[in-house]
Amino acid sequence: MTKALAIARRELDVLFGGPLAWTLIGAFTFLTGYFFYSDVTFYVLFGGGNMPVGLWRYVFLHDRLVALLVVPLITMRLVAEERRLGTLELLWSLPVGDRDVLFGKLAAAVVVYLVMLAGSAIGPAVLWALHPYPVGPLVAGYVGLVLLGLAFIACGLAASCIGDNQVVSAMLTYGVLAFLWFVSANEAALGQEFGWILLGLSLFDRFYGFAQGVIDLRDVVFFLAISTLFLFLALRALGARAWRGVV
Repeated sequence: MTKALAIARRELDVLFGGPLAWTLIGAFTFLTGYFFYSDVTFYVLFGGGNMPVGLWRYVFLHDRLVALLVVPLITMRLVAEERRLGTLELLWSLPVGDRDVLFGKLAAAVVVYLVMLAGSAIGPAVLWALHPYPVGPLVAGYVGLVLLGLAFIACGLAASCIGDNQVVSAMLTYGVLAFLWFVSANEAALGQEFGWILLGLSLFDRFYGFAQGVIDLRDVVFFLAISTLFLFLALRALGARAWRGVV
């Protein structure tokens, strides 16, 4: 655990020591703020009086889209950049294991993502100061965003362990996440016998309950399970490359 924390601190120094993390945090804050302002305007004009349904549903569905666009740009460099610079071999020469490297980089990416979510909470905080509202649906939505972001980061980390190029890693992440996002679009084509399988794999359908202010334990388990699967694949990919002497 100590070794993983040391790697996480090193990764955070790299991320926040350059423009990448600050640029992505700024972009995430701007986009989520813009969508929040648009959603509040729409709610005031057309939404009626039911804030949990009329406002937060749209806010978190838009935040989910922004997370999909931004998170792979964080994860694409985590391992691929180390390989390009030749520092991954240096890491393996130290008394650290693959798990330390993997979880250290995971922790750093999660910290950056949490900072992004904190920026996105500025709008809801200002709205609460001006017009207090029940915070339960808001908390549920952010729990969903944390779980969704964890799955995105785990997927991006696996892609970064597989790819030799940052752009390739990012595009691989976008492809996998887009598939898991829209996999249920062909539910009707498979019929009732197999359509439920696609519904069970869809990140879109799993997140919708959180956007509605509902925390379903089954959805929590799903996001944690799919994150664990991606981390397992990342660990295997990292170990396989080290075993073959490929860095």
